[in-house]
Amino acid sequence: MPVDPSLAGLLEAIEAGTPMSELSPADARTVFRALTVDGRPPETLAPVGSVADDQVAGGAGPLAARVYRPEGTGPFPTVVLLHGGGWVIGDLDTHAAMARAICAGAGAVVVAVDYRLGPEARFPAAAEDAIAAVRDVQARLAEYGGSEVLAVAGDSAGGNLSAVAAQHVPGVAAQLLVYPATDVLGDYASRKENASGYFLDEATMVWFVGNYADADTDLTDPRISPLHGTLAGQPPAVVVTAEFDPLRDEGVAYADALAAAGVPVQHETYPGLIHGFFDMGPWSPACQRAVDETVARFAALLRSV
Repeated sequence: MPVDPSLAGLLEAIEAGTPMSELSPADARTVFRALTVDGRPPETLAPVGSVADDQVAGGAGPLAARVYRPEGTGPFPTVVLLHGGGWVIGDLDTHAAMARAICAGAGAVVVAVDYRLGPEARFPAAAEDAIAAVRDVQARLAEYGGSEVLAVAGDSAGGNLSAVAAQHVPGVAAQLLVYPATDVLGDYASRKENASGYFLDEATMVWFVGNYADADTDLTDPRISPLHGTLAGQPPAVVVTAEFDPLRDEGVAYADALAAAGVPVQHETYPGLIHGFFDMGPWSPACQRAVDETVARFAALLRSV
């Protein structure tokens, strides 16, 4: 099917700007914040019980975090949220809508983590931060949701880091992977079919990897390409992908590989949608439906584990 018509204006505005691959990391972060934070109608944010700043352990010291608590009395599941942005851009503010959606829709305490970014902190910094943060939250569940259920969630590079953390931290009960990057060197049709014109493009993906990984990095290392990790025994997963996303096929490949390893997986590729749709609900009813359905699936998974 064609790209969701509601996204046409947004795509035109993005295409009219300077390509991210031509910006410095600092400028790219500013542009991304303008798109996600400044451009987001405040009234579209899901209401939650409370929001508080916090700290969690990282791979090389404490990391800033933000804790979202749902209305009501627990115990609740605890979800560590790792934001997207190609390991180079994104922060706690850019992904506040995702954190709130999961908190309110899944009835979970969400601990969003501000991990280190490239190029200032290169691979494997973000992966080490994700693993350390999940371990720290796991040790402090009584402070957060209060139940024994610990999950990870993330979009794009955050989906990548969530999968990496799940592979390294025994006891994670569930994972939500939203259009995750799973295989940096993989040769996938979706990267060619959707190489330009759909928000995330091929040049930007190359720019992300170049700003995160050194030239001699083994890009099949499971800490950057989790598809190459050991998948047997991984926690049940909800994996969602988008039709017009260059990362579509590696997300599908990861869902299929999990299933082949005996892991319960719910996977959906949303027709007509693009990379980043989790933040595009204010402009697209189809994107909002996809968000609502995804969070509902994750909520059901959290109740079942």
